[in-house]
Amino acid sequence: MTSTSEDLFDFIASTLKQFVEKEESGSEPSSVRARELGLTFSFPVKQLSIRSGILMKWTKGFAIEDMVGKEVVGLLEAALVRSGLDMPVAVLVNDTVGTLALGHYDDADTVAAVIIGTGTNACYLERADAIIKCQGLLTTSGCMVVNMEWGNFWSSHLPRTSYDIDLDLESPNPNDQGFEKMISGMYLGDIVRRVIIRMSQDSDIFGPVSSRLSIPFILQTPLLAAMHEDDSPELKEVDKILKEALEISEVSLKVRKLVVRVCDVVTRRAARLAAAGIVGILKKIGRDGSGGVTGGRSRSDVKMRRTVVAIEGGLYTSYTMFREYLHEALNEILGEDVAQHVILKVTEDGSGIGGALLAAAYSSGSVDNVQSL
Repeated sequence: MTSTSEDLFDFIASTLKQFVEKEESGSEPSSVRARELGLTFSFPVKQLSIRSGILMKWTKGFAIEDMVGKEVVGLLEAALVRSGLDMPVAVLVNDTVGTLALGHYDDADTVAAVIIGTGTNACYLERADAIIKCQGLLTTSGCMVVNMEWGNFWSSHLPRTSYDIDLDLESPNPNDQGFEKMISGMYLGDIVRRVIIRMSQDSDIFGPVSSRLSIPFILQTPLLAAMHEDDSPELKEVDKILKEALEISEVSLKVRKLVVRVCDVVTRRAARLAAAGIVGILKKIGRDGSGGVTGGRSRSDVKMRRTVVAIEGGLYTSYTMFREYLHEALNEILGEDVAQHVILKVTEDGSGIGGALLAAAYSSGSVDNVQSL
């Protein structure tokens, strides 16, 4: 994550080579010399073509400085050659685009895809004539997928606190990915840690201030979720995590309840912001019951169509309270009459399988010889 681009892609190529050798052991040699690859690359890229793009910046804790501004596919293909693999890249896609591809393959009513896991991003299907920088560019469908990179969305209206500001300043990418730092799994546990530090400094409810509280990201989001969803009368799981992860012991039940409350506030805020982002997409394409941003029609004039949003990521799929708060916010913002037509459909490995589907669609050879990375 912090070495060189050559080290990164040599690692990917060697891992892929091991996979290919394992899959081919004991099987007949392929009659097609070159297998084609779909590369899912989950970082902001300036897309130059269906199979090329320049890395604009890193997110999610990656910091390989020599790679920013370089073309991604060429780096991977060079590493594949070094490891002796004949496997050209057919497509370069963002993970959200892969998820949308799989979602739409399974359900034609899928109009958007959202990933809420370690990081967060979204993409959606837009009319080509509504994209200013693509005007005059013809597409066979009349539509184009827009990768929003919404993790970097920022607005003065976002409910930013001192904890968010401090987290951002001390992160590897200050002033970047502001929305992601408020809603994604990489950061929620650390926001809670920062609140607990403040509480322990301002009062003696946790006893002496634990030195482990000063370690960034020591309280990971799965631990936050486990405390938040602890339903034991004595909150034994909260007590265990405070002792083992943060070395805070002898905490009263009242204080344990307070920690659960902090987890609840941070999680609920994140889920509601994510829901607002989803509604923003639906509003833009006229699927929120309003007829779209430029529709100019009242809600009563619009017949709501079945609308599917493909969704993926452990924060949504594995964290029950987060998921419930997100659904609650969708219903609140859209209203129940509209929300009943909006379906959040979980996909599994959409970024990988979707990448393979798109590679198959753009393959120059047999579909049977496309693999996904």
